[in-house]
Amino acid sequence: MGEYLGRRPIIQFGSLWMIIGTVISVSAFEEFGKWGLGQFVIGRTISGIGNGMNTATIPVWQSEMSKAEYRGMLVSFEGSVIAVGTMLAYWITFGTTYATGSIESLTWRFPIALQIVFAIFILIMIWGLPESPRWLLAKRRTDQARFVLKALAGKKADDETINEEIRILEEAIDASTNKNGFREVFTNGRGQNFRRMLLGASGQFFQQFTGCNAAIYYSTVLFETMQQGRRMSLIMGGIFASVYAIFTLPAFFLVERVGRRNLYLIGAIGQGCAFFITMGCLAAVDARADPTDNQSKQDRKGAVVGLYIFIVFFAFTILQLPWIYPPEINPSSTRTAAVSLSTCSNWASNFAVVMFTPIFINSSEWGCYLFFALMNFIWVPIIFFFYPETAGRTLEEMDVIFAKAHVEGRPVWRVAATMPKLTAEETEQESIKLGLYGNRNSEKTGVNAESPAQLAPDEHNEATAEA
Repeated sequence: MGEYLGRRPIIQFGSLWMIIGTVISVSAFEEFGKWGLGQFVIGRTISGIGNGMNTATIPVWQSEMSKAEYRGMLVSFEGSVIAVGTMLAYWITFGTTYATGSIESLTWRFPIALQIVFAIFILIMIWGLPESPRWLLAKRRTDQARFVLKALAGKKADDETINEEIRILEEAIDASTNKNGFREVFTNGRGQNFRRMLLGASGQFFQQFTGCNAAIYYSTVLFETMQQGRRMSLIMGGIFASVYAIFTLPAFFLVERVGRRNLYLIGAIGQGCAFFITMGCLAAVDARADPTDNQSKQDRKGAVVGLYIFIVFFAFTILQLPWIYPPEINPSSTRTAAVSLSTCSNWASNFAVVMFTPIFINSSEWGCYLFFALMNFIWVPIIFFFYPETAGRTLEEMDVIFAKAHVEGRPVWRVAATMPKLTAEETEQESIKLGLYGNRNSEKTGVNAESPAQLAPDEHNEATAEA
């Protein structure tokens, strides 16, 4: 839908669906009997459709609107807002636990109804924000795209620079015209579309299966199973969410300086070690004859520390990165479809994890944390050998990196690490050489763009020497 309607309408529709779903959910009453529960489930399902639209579209829109040097920081801001929302949800829900008697239903009704405020905010504010210039150019609305690009460039804007940027973007977009975006996702060749989609989806999959929402959703329950007491567990859950929000701040400074790839590695290793601490402490309790003695209480506190260390690492690394990465590494022809699939991977994995975690915890408390720790360490070599660095690269440069890796038979992460940053003109020339633009640009360079191996001898030697 996003390719036909644009980014802004999908965000608007998503917000509207969330408002409608929330109204249906919170207006369900016990007097309706089973129909009340049915109404609640229907409302939550409708809200979920809206949330799916927004989470699949907003990262794409942000990435297409952002300059390469600021893109990571801006999408990281989205991750920080997620954490702030989680913190608000925890403390508001904690406050509503004091509702009793005739207003007891406020314990769930008010927190869910609060979604409407934020959805209305998006719905109103999006009217004053521009459409993606890349989408506008794809729809041949060049004048509107020029206006947006000038506004984004600010004082640096001049007609010559903007016109050149438009020409290069149109070259890249035209290369993918007359293609079915969803079907194209499952092709490889020079574009490496399927591989790129899998990389983005793998980040979303591992974000969930390394234990983030097992810890975040169930933090108060986990603290209670560690015999912290119900009221104290609720308070600790709120503090846990507050720590989560605070430690998203380093991501603003690190995501461009340290890079996506290094932060992925830091996050996976740190999370795995944190869960090993929790696992070890709980295993020690399980091995004792008396799990209520003083030493067992100290070990349970150690398990809590492990959870807090986990959320610190997650907050400034793995929270944001799987949302930044898919829009960055997927080409314009498949970006919407590929990001939708990666987002689907996130929510499907999220669903699986939050369904099996309570069962796993009840069966083997420390075994659950061992599973998540191992999933983190399994992810580390996958990141190292398959994830290319995207920091500071334009979206079009990533097309060159994947095509170059395919043509030269080199690991894509090595190409990304060794290839210098390209100007817009250099990106265009490399794209032509690698055959990304097809035969229609051959006459500009005298090179058969469909066959990069058949480059002119000097160019071929130069490319080989560079490799």
